[in-house]
Amino acid sequence: MSANRLGPTLPPQRKKFTRICVLGMAFAWSAAAATLAQDAQESPKVQEGKAQEIERHLAKIKLPPGFSIRLYALVPGARAMAVGPSGRSVFVGTRGTKAYVVTEGLGASGAPEVTEFAAAIGMKMPHGLCFSKDGALFVAEQNRVLSFDNAETTYRNPSLKATTVVAQGQLIPPEDESENHSRRVCRIGPDNKLYISLGQPFNVPPTERMERFDAWGIGGIIRMNQDGSVREIFARGIRNSVGMDFNPKDQTLWFTDNQVDRLGDEIPPGELNRAVKAGLNFGFPWYGGGHIRTNEYKDQTPPQGVVFPQIEMAAHAADLGMIFYTGAQFPQKFKGGIFSAQHGSWNRTAPVGARVMFTSLKADGTADRTEPFAEGWLQSDGSYWGRPVDVAPLPDGSLLVSDDYNGALYRIAYTPSR
Repeated sequence: MSANRLGPTLPPQRKKFTRICVLGMAFAWSAAAATLAQDAQESPKVQEGKAQEIERHLAKIKLPPGFSIRLYALVPGARAMAVGPSGRSVFVGTRGTKAYVVTEGLGASGAPEVTEFAAAIGMKMPHGLCFSKDGALFVAEQNRVLSFDNAETTYRNPSLKATTVVAQGQLIPPEDESENHSRRVCRIGPDNKLYISLGQPFNVPPTERMERFDAWGIGGIIRMNQDGSVREIFARGIRNSVGMDFNPKDQTLWFTDNQVDRLGDEIPPGELNRAVKAGLNFGFPWYGGGHIRTNEYKDQTPPQGVVFPQIEMAAHAADLGMIFYTGAQFPQKFKGGIFSAQHGSWNRTAPVGARVMFTSLKADGTADRTEPFAEGWLQSDGSYWGRPVDVAPLPDGSLLVSDDYNGALYRIAYTPSR
């Protein structure tokens, strides 16, 4: 299937980017506030107060010795992130209708500048963002996939055009569109193909939907050529993955998976999975997380060769974005390991999550152990003051964390002791 061109459809007066206020209280090169966006609908004074309040809360975050965390930028509804090839711009998806670009050093006093991305092209849930090696940005929406050539250098163009990779209504059947589990994530694999997660919209899907879901790859991960052709199902048996990355050492695909609700506070576990090849089944809906069977499918025989998770995470912690750390800034312990974000539970009696986890690997490439790396967004009274969504590395080796609760990006850096 060949790619089609899609251009702006809004009136000329709408064909402009909206500048957003950023108060990037980060490091030496970005310590001041930038200008406000009209869409934020907040005065600079309000934004400044919000930034100061966030900084006060960040002082409570627990990190290993030598690490620090600061506010990097305010980005409304910040979710999945993709760092551009040059490393100067970070593209940020949301679960609304907008995506953003955070560009280093272009705001007031050298702070990051935040700009709405492709404002003239209407999007729905532009959540999943990923770059190809040649600088094309892919945007995986709820039910469409677009690409933007050289996005990092052309994003200011008011006539910015997108290429349709998967047309509206062709990623999943329109009748299966739902607010539930529709936040896609994507990656370009070592085979240069585009990988996209397709969460299924139920807690546990009814049996009568399974044939159609299986045919489309819903409840799985699909892959295709970058022009949308040769679509195939890479993995099945996945409830709702909102984070994946390839291990650069062995090219295996790892992904998080959010598991079944309403089985109790302590079960089933969240998952961190490893796909060593195409065609594997990871057990859902026969298993609701780890080795825990679902009530709806407990009397049915699971597929042969089900792959169980590498790591069982805390039940209902909502494991989302993840990356392999390939930077040079952090200590040796963290190099080659996995950082992942836990959004935090929504219906657990005692809330859990709202933290960044680190998982180390063994010499054979399998998971070793997992532990909290950054925590403190969940307060002692069980309330959240922030909810991490995704993690992304900057070229200097520091780590960005997105938070959709505060509409913010944080930057974690390491300074060796003298």
